[in-house]
Amino acid sequence: MSVLTYDPAVAARALSATDPRLAGLIERVGPVRFGADRMRGDTFEVLLRAIVYQQLSGKAAGTIHARILALFGDNRASAAGLERLDDEQLRGAGLSVNKLRAARDLADHCLNGRLPDIRRLRQLDDETVIERLTAVRGIGRWTAEMLLIFRLGRPDIWPVDDLGVRKGYAVIRGCEMPSPAALADAGKIWAPWRSVAAWYCWRAVQNPELLSAS
Repeated sequence: MSVLTYDPAVAARALSATDPRLAGLIERVGPVRFGADRMRGDTFEVLLRAIVYQQLSGKAAGTIHARILALFGDNRASAAGLERLDDEQLRGAGLSVNKLRAARDLADHCLNGRLPDIRRLRQLDDETVIERLTAVRGIGRWTAEMLLIFRLGRPDIWPVDDLGVRKGYAVIRGCEMPSPAALADAGKIWAPWRSVAAWYCWRAVQNPELLSAS
């Protein structure tokens, strides 16, 4: 579960005071609820799941992930445990060649101390966390940002490459979907609470009718 480093209610009030259009959505959606089982566990577990789920439907990825966890015996994935599994086992569980290589690189980073555990990540600033995580094969900035928002509970992460955030911003503003570069600039008004703003952008995509009376 996420351990937030801030009070989301304080963030929501600040965003409402800054942006009347967003305030209408916040009022109708209600309090922020950062619940993300996908971010449960240590760095290795979170990132292994992210690798498995890339470019797959949730159902298919969930099946493969469950098969991989079963290979560990106690359903608790670890870098050392992955090292004991051979490629044939992992490929048999459904990992593609590229994802297998990414998983091996992830395990190597963890075992060699190049990838901090969650406790150590909490001590690093946002950009350093992103730098350390994206050094792993197959882990991009978006995955690192999701970990920052949901697992480390950081308040000011603005995932401009996230399609849902871009669509949600367009719904809130009643405009065309912005490019990532345009969204980066436009989102400055919501600092230092852009993690919460992103959450409400996702809600706007799911419930666009909530903006109609704003």
